[in-house]
Amino acid sequence: MSRRPRRNHSAAFKAKVALDAIRGDKTLAELAKQHDVHPNQITDWKSQLLERAASVFGSEAPAEPKTDLKELHAKIGQQALEIDFLAGALTRVGLLSAKR
Repeated sequence: MSRRPRRNHSAAFKAKVALDAIRGDKTLAELAKQHDVHPNQITDWKSQLLERAASVFGSEAPAEPKTDLKELHAKIGQQALEIDFLAGALTRVGLLSAKR
């Protein structure tokens, strides 16, 4: 028995098959035969659809953390001052050349 080549199904096809399975009008075996996929694959697609259904309405979308720009700008300014200070100190000691 030869194996058929691996098939890549579109997202629309997967959604259609999963919705057919959720409706329950036909058995998994009937759906598998109709759409030419394995019943286990239909079960997986159905589970994925049910798990991710809430994200369609945005209720479970992870919110991005708010960044405080003033705090970040202050940190950048502080680091710039520290770099300038250390560069001057290293130049005076002779570990860094005067021209940068």
